[in-house]
Amino acid sequence: MNARRILTRKPISTVLESLMWHDAVRGFVLSQVEKALRKEAEECTPDKCLRQVQIDRLDCAIALLRGLDRIMRRGLVSKRFMSTILEAFLGNVFMNEELTVAAGKLGFEPPSFITISPTGRCNLKCKGCYASDAALQGNQLSFEVFDRICREKREMWGSHFTVISGGEPFLWEDNGRDLIDLAARHPSDVFMVYTNGTVIDNELARRLADVANISPCFSVEGFEADTDARRGKGVHAKVMAAMERLRNYGIPFGISATATRDNWDIITSDEFVDFYYFDQGALYCWVFQYMPIGRDQSVDLVVPPEHRVEMVDRMWRLVRERQVFMVDFWNSGTASLGCIAAGRGTGYFYINWDGDVMPCVFTPYAADNINEIYARGENIQSVLNLPLFKKIREWQHEHGYEKPPVETKNWLCPCAIRDHFDTFAEAVRECNARPITPEAKAALEDQEYYSRMVEYGIRMHELLEEKWEREYLNKQPQTIRDSESQCDVVKAGL
Repeated sequence: MNARRILTRKPISTVLESLMWHDAVRGFVLSQVEKALRKEAEECTPDKCLRQVQIDRLDCAIALLRGLDRIMRRGLVSKRFMSTILEAFLGNVFMNEELTVAAGKLGFEPPSFITISPTGRCNLKCKGCYASDAALQGNQLSFEVFDRICREKREMWGSHFTVISGGEPFLWEDNGRDLIDLAARHPSDVFMVYTNGTVIDNELARRLADVANISPCFSVEGFEADTDARRGKGVHAKVMAAMERLRNYGIPFGISATATRDNWDIITSDEFVDFYYFDQGALYCWVFQYMPIGRDQSVDLVVPPEHRVEMVDRMWRLVRERQVFMVDFWNSGTASLGCIAAGRGTGYFYINWDGDVMPCVFTPYAADNINEIYARGENIQSVLNLPLFKKIREWQHEHGYEKPPVETKNWLCPCAIRDHFDTFAEAVRECNARPITPEAKAALEDQEYYSRMVEYGIRMHELLEEKWEREYLNKQPQTIRDSESQCDVVKAGL
């Protein structure tokens, strides 16, 4: 009997759940899991995988397990949510064999999740929001379409994980049914919801505890002053109150932070980790590099290349030494095997409140519309065959995904739109993708914007290529310098 079936068999699952409440037993089990993961990383051979990439991935997994242990020791996980963690998350997401079965039927590995923004409506107006001014239009997905997306991805791909963004997701409602009603219809799935935290009152927290398959992820920009400066005065205090309510109900939660030139050092500091993980009880943190694509977009707010390089080392130190699950989809590109957009295997794609289908939350160029796809009598599978999606997946493959380890290009610069903007812009134009906002349209037409984004990517490669080759490809510095000298000779035509 395989691990997933053992995990999800009800009698055994009940025993595991009982054992997980004993700190000593849980600590022993986690230590054995950690040893096994370390051994697997140590045995990684160059012909099968890049050893340091494997170590990065396993260190993230270990940090998440240690985080779960921390909040359980503090009594911050309800028994109902523990059942979800064991059966829905570990069984259906982390150890999901359905994805493998689906890959065999489809001939390729399907995405493991979708990010959906059911509404653009929001009660805040944050500086630089990627959603721009969608809140003013009031558009949203219908309950039926949202429900169908969740059902189809599970039935067709074995996907049991859905990320919800916005707008403010907890403001979404359609004919008297809201996000919690939708999650209740999919009890074998897990939903992570990005929220500003201001609408989570005691009644909403109680309903979250009842459904027990939604983990809120609170948006913060640092501490109180940093968060309020971007999101509005008093927002941070409301987030703290919402976190307390979730702790009282035993609902695991996380945080997300947008890194800019003004706060990158704060959100990668020990003080930040101490406050949110060890004081407030956050289980995880997603860091997003500021992308100049939304309201008041400005390339000047982007984390400068030199500081982003420093962020790489600071974040991995926090993961390894403080054992906190903190992942930056740009700087932690090795943990995700590069760019995960456009429906890549183990990756995702994005659907917004208008039904527009996009490769990524941060690429505001629609390849199609889910409402129109359904109206044509097609299903979610059609999304994977869209020209823009296929073009980006081809680029991901060229960059190293599912290629021999020695052919892997720099996953420290993994992002198509941020680190390879020229390639991304060409794909958007070639596939006639539609800009969904005036800002997105301007980004393609503004030559200065284009030049600055391309220059940013070039500079990141200059700063990180030696680190990539030394730490991940195991090349010695002298070898790297020799290779660079040879390239210079070729460029000089000598």
